Amino acid sequence: MHIAVPLSKNDIGRLFAGMSITLSGTVYTARDAAHARLTAMIDRGEALPFPVKDSGIYYAGPCPAQPGHIIGSCGPTTSSRMDAFAPSLYDLGLSFVIGKGPVSFEVRSAIVRNRSVYFAAVGGAGALIASHITDARVIAFDDLGTEAIRLITFDRVPLIVAIDSRGECVYDRRANQTKPRLNT
Repeated sequence: MHIAVPLSKNDIGRLFAGMSITLSGTVYTARDAAHARLTAMIDRGEALPFPVKDSGIYYAGPCPAQPGHIIGSCGPTTSSRMDAFAPSLYDLGLSFVIGKGPVSFEVRSAIVRNRSVYFAAVGGAGALIASHITDARVIAFDDLGTEAIRLITFDRVPLIVAIDSRGECVYDRRANQTKPRLNT
């Protein structure tokens, strides 16, 4: 299934944990340091450097671009590193994040509460993902280098629905598959 940003609540409602999708459109990159700054800005009542409502964040800190390239390798960061920050962003209307690995109960609850979604990108596939980025520019916190917030444009980047808007999670399924079965 192919979907394009911005995602409507109807689009999000049609997604189920475990589905493979491709995503096109503009997304913001942000990692730990940028999330800490965003949260401090929220706490102080300041305007954020990008519109959070109906947007998406890719947990990534792209490598510098080689000459002639738009961006360097751009693989996902472990999502749980943003667990302390994500619920407040979802509560401000964030539609989705892209990362890798499981997240906390609080993040999962925020996803359900806000009818949002969490996409997983394949770790170690930064070069592949970079080949699906058609534009990239720093929009905030340039002093953070690779962790600066960038506006990037995806063209059919392959993703997996990790947590859907109902709270179903691919990481639960994996955990259930590895549990021993009781003989009855």
